[in-house]
Amino acid sequence: MRPIKGYKKEFLLPVLRDMILIRRFEEKAGQMYGLRKIGGFCHLYNGQEAVCLGATTAMEKGLDVLLTGYRDHGHALSLGMDPKVLMAELYGKATGCSKGKGGSMHLFDPTIGMWGGNGIVGGQIPVATGSAFAQKHRKTGGATVVFFGDGAIHQGAFHESLNLAALWKLPVVYVCENNQYGMGTSLERASSVKDLYVKGASYGIESRMVDGMDFIAVHEEMKAAFKLAKEKSTPTFLEIKTYRYKGHSMSDPAKYRTKEETEAFLQQDPIILLQKRMEEAGMITEEDVKALEKEVKAQVLAAVEFADASPEPEMSTMYDDVYA
Repeated sequence: MRPIKGYKKEFLLPVLRDMILIRRFEEKAGQMYGLRKIGGFCHLYNGQEAVCLGATTAMEKGLDVLLTGYRDHGHALSLGMDPKVLMAELYGKATGCSKGKGGSMHLFDPTIGMWGGNGIVGGQIPVATGSAFAQKHRKTGGATVVFFGDGAIHQGAFHESLNLAALWKLPVVYVCENNQYGMGTSLERASSVKDLYVKGASYGIESRMVDGMDFIAVHEEMKAAFKLAKEKSTPTFLEIKTYRYKGHSMSDPAKYRTKEETEAFLQQDPIILLQKRMEEAGMITEEDVKALEKEVKAQVLAAVEFADASPEPEMSTMYDDVYA
């Protein structure tokens, strides 16, 4: 693990709080899905919290933008999306961030730099490349970060995008959240190359592997990648090794994994790891963590109450925001 020395409580405490918020929000979302309050597809982010927060804490608000795939709740929350608005979107309510028309896989709010979750596997990668091209062309000074899974890395769009980003020297950070499984297929059964980060070398892109259970490690690598993107207009490819504790989606019981495997990764839980390191550094106590849990629980319950009370979209708005 990267050393915690040099990091202040003022920076790490909100991070820990947001990691707990994402975890509790996802647990509640799973519960509400079981109660049929949430319909359609729903992909939970449990276990991967250090990845999105390691990235968003390295972004400049109002300047940098983020795109991701369908497992997007954590990214939206880490950028500052109101849990009430997010839960309302999951419910398909008019008060949701996409007015109830996007649902779980299409969270969108440009005011916080959230340029969308995308339902098409790998579909966000060329869009992010275009975003970085626009940032360079318009000389905004910003950069784009895009997240995708190990399953999406074998899409042609990934290779085409990295080639163009290197060729045109674009300010973009490509992040593969390697959570070990593409749906129910393990990486070992799907990829002839096990260390995915080496694929960036094919296009002359600086590429590294990162421990996705260590927030500090992710944050430092993301800071370096954003620095490179902005100062030299150079792309970076990071393979961040993480693990999802739940199935691919709510319909997946994840029977393809052994109990021992999941237990081993639970010992590396990113929230517990950060909490323990902060406790050892004298930044927080067990009572502080209990207070955070209580605060977050109230926030998540308020989000459910807001979504329950929110109106359905009016039939007359069916074609609003649809462009031809």
